[in-house]
Amino acid sequence: MPRVLIIDDDLDLLNVCAVGLTALGHEVTTATTGRDGLASAAVSAPDVIVLDLGLPDLDGAEVCRRIRTWGTVPIVVLSADGSEDSKVSALDDGADDYMTKPFGMRELDARIRVALRHAGPGPEPVTQLDVGTLHLDLVHYEAAYDGRALDLTPREFDFLAYLARNAGKVCTRKMILENVWGPQYAREMHYLKVYAYRIRRKLGDDAGRFLVSDPAVGYRLEAPGG
Repeated sequence: MPRVLIIDDDLDLLNVCAVGLTALGHEVTTATTGRDGLASAAVSAPDVIVLDLGLPDLDGAEVCRRIRTWGTVPIVVLSADGSEDSKVSALDDGADDYMTKPFGMRELDARIRVALRHAGPGPEPVTQLDVGTLHLDLVHYEAAYDGRALDLTPREFDFLAYLARNAGKVCTRKMILENVWGPQYAREMHYLKVYAYRIRRKLGDDAGRFLVSDPAVGYRLEAPGG
């Protein structure tokens, strides 16, 4: 029985989808906020996520981006906006499919089945990263260094998390910009110097011994013993 997580703050729509998909043979769990949806996605490991873009706390696109930092679960986005720009943006943020509201239950079921066919078995989600004394909780966007909590902006967190996934390796500026900011920011090289400076200040790493700059190439996190 495929496990479907629906993240939507419209309780009427949520109930209709839960009843309809259950009748069609799915095991359904629900969440009404982005943060609850992220936590449920990490804990219950659904086979497919149905995600509304208009959530009350986190923008649905932000939820999608965060899930993509640690998981490959298929995501079917729901939105009342049927414009091409909205669809392209959602797909760039990591969605696998896009449905415009209102929609029929049979169509949603079909989209879920297509997503399941295309997904195949994926790796176990990695929801925490540790590099030396740096600890990153990818679900709750919490960070600590040397046992001290770090007050990072979402983009600073994403920058640091990308380097942590590739600890000890040089990540080129273009790679960082495309993976953290998005493909449309691939030429905005000035962003990186500003963000690296801010992160080092928060780490207490003004000398750049942990977050290392490789001139004219990019950045890396110096793994212990590296």
